[in-house]
Amino acid sequence: MRAIEFAEYGSPDVLRPHDVAVPEPGPGQARVAVRVAGVNPMDWKLRGGAMADVIPLRLPHRPGLELAGVVDAVGDGAPVAVGDEVFGWARTGSYAEFALASVIVRKPESLSWADAAALPVAGEAALRGLRLLSVGAGDVLLIHGASGVVGGLATQLAVARGATVIGTSGERGAETVRALGAIPVRYGDGLVRRVRDTGLRVDAVLDAAGFGALPDSVALLGGTERIVTLADPAAFELGITFSGGEPGDQNTGVLAELGDLAASGRLVVRHAAAYPLSEAARAQFESAGGHSGGKITLRVG
Repeated sequence: MRAIEFAEYGSPDVLRPHDVAVPEPGPGQARVAVRVAGVNPMDWKLRGGAMADVIPLRLPHRPGLELAGVVDAVGDGAPVAVGDEVFGWARTGSYAEFALASVIVRKPESLSWADAAALPVAGEAALRGLRLLSVGAGDVLLIHGASGVVGGLATQLAVARGATVIGTSGERGAETVRALGAIPVRYGDGLVRRVRDTGLRVDAVLDAAGFGALPDSVALLGGTERIVTLADPAAFELGITFSGGEPGDQNTGVLAELGDLAASGRLVVRHAAAYPLSEAARAQFESAGGHSGGKITLRVG
């Protein structure tokens, strides 16, 4: 089968196509013929070596955390059957024609392959952030990066819970934030004043961007108790909760919830671009630029 791997840390150019053996599923695993693979910041952070001290890789390494596709083979005790259309987290890299997975669920028929592949990583992060903040009806929630993939999903989920959302973005993302049901506010210098100018008192902050907005968040709340960042390591110095997720956060219950919400139209994924598997380097380059405006995916099968 064809797969994308890198044998050394470096720029997107280190990503190379290879012919490799088709993996065999072990107990509890399914082999999935990948239709679409999601591209995430973790993919290019690992490839560039930025995470080498924290997550050392055995090279060559095959990227890809999330997938959507058709079950091709199963091991003993697998949660799905051959022929099932599924989506979830890949156990082996999803930048390939086939990948192994164990945390997967059946894809709702009305959910597109691209939407399904886009949900696991960003959707789980959005749900986790709202859960940690106990966001509910009546809360005023400030979301940094509300026009991004994670922030956009978190905005929709918070609004559906009855919260009022103030969402930061650049000028180009303001209309997107408004369309999601939030009040758009431009990020950058003067943020505290612009948020206060809305006339709303912020109850909680979710940082899905990681662009240095935590000090302003503390100023707006007058403390650190209801601030969670998914992206800014400065949290450790400021006494703010940083959440990178735990292995148990990746579970089938989360996938089923996200799939049902998206299939019913209550959760909408914004897509930026879909590249063929052979252009994985280009896809990671665009993702690393930080201004894609939506989810980037790879068409595989």
